[in-house]
Amino acid sequence: METVNVKEEARRLIDKLPENCTWDDLMYAIYIRQGVEAGLADVKSGRIRTVEEVRRKVGLST
Repeated sequence: METVNVKEEARRLIDKLPENCTWDDLMYAIYIRQGVEAGLADVKSGRIRTVEEVRRKVGLST
């Protein structure tokens, strides 16, 4: 698994925010970044299902 320097990534994230950002803006950006990383980890680990697989599982396939 690749290692990420969290401090460096946090600085990059902060640098991309506008000068007049709020704490809420920063927290939201971190929240989104964390969610994207979790999703990418799921994809890499094979923990995803297609829409069709889910529809079949819950009995919604046509």
